[in-house]
Amino acid sequence: MKSTLKSVLGVILLCTFVTSTSTSSEIVHEFKNPAFSGNGYSSHVLSVEQLQANRKKGVADDAKSAASAAERAEKNKTINKFIANVESRIYANLSKQLVDNMFGEGCSGTCPTSGTADIEGSTIYWVKDTTTEIITLTITDPNGTVTEMTVPMGDFNF
Repeated sequence: MKSTLKSVLGVILLCTFVTSTSTSSEIVHEFKNPAFSGNGYSSHVLSVEQLQANRKKGVADDAKSAASAAERAEKNKTINKFIANVESRIYANLSKQLVDNMFGEGCSGTCPTSGTADIEGSTIYWVKDTTTEIITLTITDPNGTVTEMTVPMGDFNF
């Protein structure tokens, strides 16, 4: 009888545990993406906009960098270096002739007291005042900006 009593008590005890504490809740589906759920939507939109702006800026920066690299490559070609060197020597020779005429070092006979040169739209005008021994050099660029230099005619001894 003891074993029957134990079995009956075990069955009763088992039924009590199984039936007494069973509870459940309703199954609720929630989207994790704020675009669908609405929770945190404004920060989500701002993040997406920031990503798009960064991508556009990156594309623009890459295009600008590629254009700069192409320009540098073009300038570094041997022919372009040669042209720049020739232009530099021509301008140096022109400026030497201008200075020689202003200071009377390269002229034969009577030296000029004024002169004008047009270089790439800029006008260079110089005049020598023999009484004050001052040379005035006036440069007018294509925009109309005027630069004036005054140089004494005396010897430059250092």
